[in-house]
Amino acid sequence: MSAFESLELRGVGRRFGGVDALAGLDLTIRAGEFVALLGPSGCGKSTALNCLAGLLPLTHGEILLDGRRIDTLPPERRGFGMVFQSYALFPHLSVEKNVAFGLQMQGVPRAETDRRVRAAIELVKLGEHARKLPGQLSGGQQQRVAIARAVVLEPSLVLMDEPLSNLDAKLRLDMRTEIRRLHQSLGLTTIYVTHDQEEALSLADRLVVMREGRVQQVGTPDELYESPTSWYVADFMGYRNILPATVVSASGGEAVVELPGTGGADGVRLTGRAVGALRAGDSVRVAVRPEDFVVAGPGAAADGGAGAIGGAVAVVEYHGREHAVSVQAGDVMLHARSATPPVVGGAVRLTAPVERVLVFPESLDAPVPQEVAA
Repeated sequence: MSAFESLELRGVGRRFGGVDALAGLDLTIRAGEFVALLGPSGCGKSTALNCLAGLLPLTHGEILLDGRRIDTLPPERRGFGMVFQSYALFPHLSVEKNVAFGLQMQGVPRAETDRRVRAAIELVKLGEHARKLPGQLSGGQQQRVAIARAVVLEPSLVLMDEPLSNLDAKLRLDMRTEIRRLHQSLGLTTIYVTHDQEEALSLADRLVVMREGRVQQVGTPDELYESPTSWYVADFMGYRNILPATVVSASGGEAVVELPGTGGADGVRLTGRAVGALRAGDSVRVAVRPEDFVVAGPGAAADGGAGAIGGAVAVVEYHGREHAVSVQAGDVMLHARSATPPVVGGAVRLTAPVERVLVFPESLDAPVPQEVAA
């Protein structure tokens, strides 16, 4: 692999028709890292990847590889490999010829090309399929060919744009493991675009959560999972219950909030951990993971003093060792997990420890750290 120590994006932006698709992206990626860009469609993650690849010119900012500016170089001179969502294989060429194509374009000698192609195909476990056409392969096998074609070039950086989104659930799991194995065994540096938080958590060393072209939070999977800095990030990190509320009181890092529409004239009150400075009367969002709610009978006491929300069981889904439970609490549908299935239509109370109930400012415009040390 072509060695480098760090890749820096400084104030990188891309504008389309006066609208910023990407704005002020500052990020340092170190050799050997696996970094995932995470967010919904239109958040700027694929734009960032295409700017890195050289497929889109920057509107502002610069990209530096070990201090040398590369955003002015054409794609073929950056030395990056890319794996697309659509595979982009040549349908009339065999697996080995698809993998060899980039090396041939670079003028690599025939013997060296053959050696590297064989090694890349064996690496992705497609040796017995080397002479087949892409149309004779499964979706997962075609994606492996696309990965082999990228790594055979021995790139300094591999860029992956939602490479698993066209695969079924089981294949996605298998390919996730394969991508992580290749990353580790080859010592790759990888930037990976996805909208799937589970995929990002399982693969990446660091995550970059994006919204409307701007970074919302950068950190390790553990940092983002346990300590999201906004309700938007919490939503992507599995806090499925994101509820509007009003602060009743706040002190000592905790906030008492009122949840409108959850029952009674004034709504239910909960106590949670305040994320940011909050004052009485502030509009906030309360975030609770389904697995942090405890489903109990109607007479149960609140766990940890956070409070309790009463409701009726609307839906119970079997998920193997646990059940997903949807509870109608007034006008609000809440989501929880339970080891035993409650009766549909039955009355329950949802409780959660104070430290597992997060209270965020309603506004997403408050400044947040855009760079976290690896």
